[in-house]
Order: sequence, then structure tokens, then C-alpha cells
Amino acid sequence: MMLPKQTFFFLCLLADWSWANEAHRRATNETVEYMKFLETRTFFRKRQDNQRLIHSLEAKLKNANFSSGNVTLQTNNIQSLVFKLTCDFSGLTINSSYLEKAQTRHIMQFPTELTQRACKAREAPQELRLICIYFDMKYFFQDDDNSLLLNDNILGASLVNHSVSSLRQGINISFWHNESLERYDLTCVFWKEGAGKASWGAWSTAGCETILISSYQVLCHCDHLTYFAVLMKLSSTEISMELLAPLTYISIVGCSLSTVASLLTILLHFYSRKKNNSTTYIHLNLHVSVILLNITFLLSPSLTFQPVACVAMAALLHYSLLSCLTWMAIEGFNLYLLLVRVYNIYIQRYILKLCAFGWGFPGFVVLLLLLWKSSAYGRYEIQIKTSQENDANSQNTSICWIKSMEIQWVFVMGYAGVTSLFNLVILIWAVKMLHGLHCREKKWESRICRDITTVLGLSVLLGVTWSLPFFSFSDFLLPQLFLSTIFNSLYGFFLFLWFCAQKRHSDLEAETSSSLQMIRTGLQSNHSPLRSPQPSSLTCSASPVPPYGTSHQEGGVEEDMAHPET
Repeated sequence: MMLPKQTFFFLCLLADWSWANEAHRRATNETVEYMKFLETRTFFRKRQDNQRLIHSLEAKLKNANFSSGNVTLQTNNIQSLVFKLTCDFSGLTINSSYLEKAQTRHIMQFPTELTQRACKAREAPQELRLICIYFDMKYFFQDDDNSLLLNDNILGASLVNHSVSSLRQGINISFWHNESLERYDLTCVFWKEGAGKASWGAWSTAGCETILISSYQVLCHCDHLTYFAVLMKLSSTEISMELLAPLTYISIVGCSLSTVASLLTILLHFYSRKKNNSTTYIHLNLHVSVILLNITFLLSPSLTFQPVACVAMAALLHYSLLSCLTWMAIEGFNLYLLLVRVYNIYIQRYILKLCAFGWGFPGFVVLLLLLWKSSAYGRYEIQIKTSQENDANSQNTSICWIKSMEIQWVFVMGYAGVTSLFNLVILIWAVKMLHGLHCREKKWESRICRDITTVLGLSVLLGVTWSLPFFSFSDFLLPQLFLSTIFNSLYGFFLFLWFCAQKRHSDLEAETSSSLQMIRTGLQSNHSPLRSPQPSSLTCSASPVPPYGTSHQEGGVEEDMAHPET
């Protein structure tokens, strides 16, 4: 039986339609699976492959089949939109409501000028496609500095087979954040392929203007299509040109004075004929680290225009800072042993182990960073504000330091924070023991001045003033800046004053003890019936901490606290 011609054509059309729908679903599913593949496999690929993977996603979206005016494909961290445009394009606004899985709010506004150049370049009108890709992950666009991005969002847009640049009206991309952004310097950037060394591109600001609408919204106005993001940097200390001169003068004078004072302290330690103990050797290593830190800090600005030397100086400055912080922590650890474990604290090769840790661990950290990411060290720009509103007249100063903010937060601020917290706990513990000691005495009011001096000396020894940079916010910014500069640059000088105070106290006790011994000897030689005199208030004035440092070990006895430098 022959089918009517109309029925035959209808069945053919139905088959073609079914096949087209099946091909459309298959292509859509393949694209979605590829987007899921990008999400789940990001940490198992090399960065050099990222360019190929992103271009493969763009090619799949380029060949997408339309069932309506646009195609929307979404996974957890990647969302893709494909729009069908014509030469009568009147503008388009895309917001996060187009995407059900969008984690943050954003808007992209395309002007009518978007398709004009493409339409003029063709003889016959054809279909135009606008591809928009949203990444809620920055892995594929990590630059050499591993820059911090707002919300980790990258918004990309491209017109298939056409390059869009130098737009007069420009494209507006709005980013929102659920917290205030006042503490950050925000910059609108785009991804420039081939501009990176280790990565397949780098972030650039050319052709983009940053407009801060509010503390929660950033508007990027750019004249081309590509991948866009907002670069975040913690706001640098707002140093004005008027404050730069006194701060520089304080730093130079303070570091120079500390270097001389630390050198003098070391010479006095070696000149002293008294036997040096483990606590004295710890003090000496701390002074050496302070000298190294001051010298590298003073030399750092002079090598900023020599790339190789600047990297070496930045690494040496970082090593010096970590070494100084480590020896502060060792001072706290040694004080902890002498406060808590008064007896039986003998440790074999104690000083050798402390030196291996105090000098070796910072070296290991710096060497690891050099091998992992040598570009983290180099010329670091410090923004200087001027009294004029025109930013074109602003000036910057530079030193050889760590360029990566992430590394600064982890290996500088984090390291200093842990050290300061540990030593602060030790200081509180020492003050508590001092208070408990005086509560058992009857006449403790007369020792208040000496106790205050002891607490201040321990605060300097444990580097409590190095915690001042953690108060860089709001109204504390300017006072903290000056206090931190003064106290930290004069750290070696304060250690010298602590050494002088302890040496003076030791000399007084030695003189008093010698006098009492002479009196006892004279009385015994005369066979006087009188009782031996009671010790004076100087000899009875207990040390702020117990006479620690005594080691009960066969073959030798250490007496750390008997030495005045403790």
C-alpha cells in the first residue's frame, strides 16, 4: 500500500525534527559534561593547558543549537549563555537572574554599538552570536602573582568570529559584594593572553575604568570584549608626602641606633669575664638577628632598580625578619622552661638545637618560596598620597620586598601573629607569677617601680611591640604607624637598655653579697656572741621569677638565672 505523498513528507519532516532535537540535546549534554569536567579536574592539570581548555569551551558554545532566543547552560561554578543577535541590535542587559546557580550578584550591559562594526564588515546580514561565560572560580585565570579577585568571579563575553574593541559607548560590568570593600583597593582588569610568564596570561587595566558606586558595588567600564574581573588588594597604609619624611628619618635613625646598640651589647657580653650560660647565648643570637634585619632594611631601597640584586635582597630581608621573630619566640620558650620547669630542664646540646631552629627554619621557608615562586620577591611599590586630588601627580616609593599579598599574609603577618601571641601568653604568665610572689610578701609596695621595670623589660625582650601592625585600622592607623616605626626600629636599643639595667642590678647584688660575706667573716673571727645579721632588703628582694635554670644532671650544673643577663 502506497502512502500519500503528503503523509510521506510529513513523516520525513517529523524524523528530521526528532533528529535535530536529539542532536541538540546531545550537543547540550556534551557541553554541560565538559563544564563539569572543568570543575572537577582543575587541580590535576598544568596551567599551560588552561588556554586550550577555555578555547575548547568557547568552541562548543559557538556551535550550540538554538531552541529559543538564547541558550543557558549551568553547573555549580561555571555558567554559559549564548544569545542570538541581529544587526538591529538595540542593547542587552544580562543580570544574575538569568542564572539559577549564580552565587553572587552581577550585571553586564552591552551597548547598541556592539554589532555595528560586524554588520558593516559583511555583505549579507547573518546571524551573530554573543557568548557569555561566568566563572565562580579563578583557577583557570591565575596570574603569576596569584592575584586576589572579588568573589573569585570572572565574567567573559565575546562575539563569535568578530573582534570587539575601542567601543565609544563601552560595556558596563557591575560587581556586588555582601560585605564592605572599604579596606581594599579595587581595580577593574581584563585577561590579556600571552602576557604572563608562568601562566597563559595576565591581568591588565588597559581600556577599563574603575568606578566605585558604593562600598558594596564596583562598576567596570571597558571598551572591548574579553574576560573581566575586579582585582583586590588590601589598602596600603595611606602615607602622605608630609608624613613620608619624618617616618623615613625615624626609621633610618632608629635602625642605625639599634645596630650600634646591638653591636655594643655583643661586645660587652664577650668582654664580661663572667661565665656565659644558655640564656646569654640566646640573647646574643637575638642581637645578631636584629643587626641583620636593620642592615638589610636600610640597604633594601637602594637596590630596587637592579632586578637580580633586588630579588636577593628581598629574600634576605624576609629571612632576617623571620629569624628575628623566631629568636623572639625562642626567648619566650626559654622563659617558659625556666618559669614552669624550674628543675630538671637540662637539654643535651640545647644551644645547638636552638641555633639550628632559629637560623635554619627561616632559611628553609625562604628557600622553599624561592624554589616554588621566585617571582614573589622583587620590587614592591608603596603608594604615597599627595595633598592634591589629581592622582596623576601621586608618587610612589619602593623597596625590595615580597610582592605577593598572599605570601605576606601567611609568611609575614601570620608568622608574626603566632609569635606575638605566644610571647604575650608567656608575658601574662610571668606577670601572674610575679603577682603571686608578692602576695606572699608583706612589704611589696616598695617594689612597684622595680616590678614595672621588670615587666617592661620582659615586654621588650619578647617583642610585644611587634604586634602593633595588627592595629592598622580606623583611627588607630596613624598612631600605630608612628608607634610601630619608633618602637620596632629602636628594638635593639631597648634591648641594650634592658641589658644595662640587669647588669647594674647584678653589680649591686654582687657588691651587697660581698659586703655581707665580709661582715660574717669578721664576726666569726672575733667569736662574737651576737647572732649573724639577717640579710638586707637587697638580698631578700626576690627575683621576679624563681631562680630557674638549675640543671640537675650528672657531670655538670647550669645556673641560667644566677647570671644577671636573665
